[in-house]
Amino acid sequence: MLKSRPVIRLMIGFQLFFGLLLWTPVFFEYQRQLGISVTDILAIQSIYYVAFCLLEIPTGMIADRIGYRRCMLAGGAVLVVSNVMPVSVPSYWGFLVHFLLIALARSLVSGASSAYLYEYMTANGEREQYKQAEGSARSYSLVGKVVGWPLVGLAMQLEMTLPYWLTAVSAVLAVVMAYRLPPLPDSVRKPAAPVHTAVRESLGLLRRTPMLLLFMAQGVAVFTLGRICQVNLFQPILTADSVPLVAHGMVMSAMSVFEALGSARPGIIRRYLTDSRAVFVLTIVMAGTLALTVPGNGVATVAALCVFALTMGLSFPIQRQLINDAIPPTPYRATLLSIESIIDRGVCALVALALGSYLAEGALGEFLLLSAGASVALMAVLLAVLPLVRRRVMRGGKDAEQVLSAP
Repeated sequence: MLKSRPVIRLMIGFQLFFGLLLWTPVFFEYQRQLGISVTDILAIQSIYYVAFCLLEIPTGMIADRIGYRRCMLAGGAVLVVSNVMPVSVPSYWGFLVHFLLIALARSLVSGASSAYLYEYMTANGEREQYKQAEGSARSYSLVGKVVGWPLVGLAMQLEMTLPYWLTAVSAVLAVVMAYRLPPLPDSVRKPAAPVHTAVRESLGLLRRTPMLLLFMAQGVAVFTLGRICQVNLFQPILTADSVPLVAHGMVMSAMSVFEALGSARPGIIRRYLTDSRAVFVLTIVMAGTLALTVPGNGVATVAALCVFALTMGLSFPIQRQLINDAIPPTPYRATLLSIESIIDRGVCALVALALGSYLAEGALGEFLLLSAGASVALMAVLLAVLPLVRRRVMRGGKDAEQVLSAP
């Protein structure tokens, strides 16, 4: 039995309740019923994404200084307050503050939760099981959404503000889970360095750890393909293939089920491929299934999207393990994970900008094929660079574990 099992269960609970934003399927309509214009709703969303990127590194540094567990507690508490705002201040400004607080809450937790679990399991000699633990937490979080989202419409009919109150209660439960987490062992905790030292050391460590940079570049394709497909392209793809609007919610739930299945069983891939090779292969499969939605009819498109979701579910925990393994012992783990998150979201923002012009010209198919081709090309470049990076690491006589884990 794993020594870390009680902590893994608490982390699963935290991820489940923290990620259970029950108002997601109805927030657009909720704001419209309050008289907020579509232009203002989209403006709030734009501000939210910018705020998320700007907050990533500062909150990562805060996590490294005050502790990962405390940062998770703070993120959960902020999420509680954020979900009370739309009810107490039902206006443009109330929703703006609501989304800014969500950006703060998510940025506080994004690097801290992974860093806490990885450090705790490593301290207990169970680092190899981290990938499965991370995948299980993500899987339960997705299952919670699949179960909760279909009930939101009924909840809103009973009381318009109920989805926000239920999400606030869920956030309170996340705070309880974070509070029950034990502190990291003394051997893991390190004294906090000054801010300028933390920034300098983090950037210096990136320069000195080429495998970490390579895995970050590898993860860009996984994150960008997943984000663009599930958020920006989901409805345009289904609409272009004549999938009825009433079925969009069911397709999203089906994709979440397949993603949860993949996240729950990432160890299956290890039977056949090393972790780094698995991410290369899975990214190419994601790109291929995205390209298959171009000529598809409704049924074929939904099938391709479900395979895409399953592959993404398998990829995420494996990629998390690779990144965490590539970070050498350092007090700046959460800061480095935040830097990775900014890179991912920065690339995603650029792709989203390009997407707008393609959609305006009715060139969705061309964009899908271009995205798939660019992802495969990036994987080919990284595979070509990998032997050079490996030789450089071996000449330096360090990061041997990273070299052995490379394909």
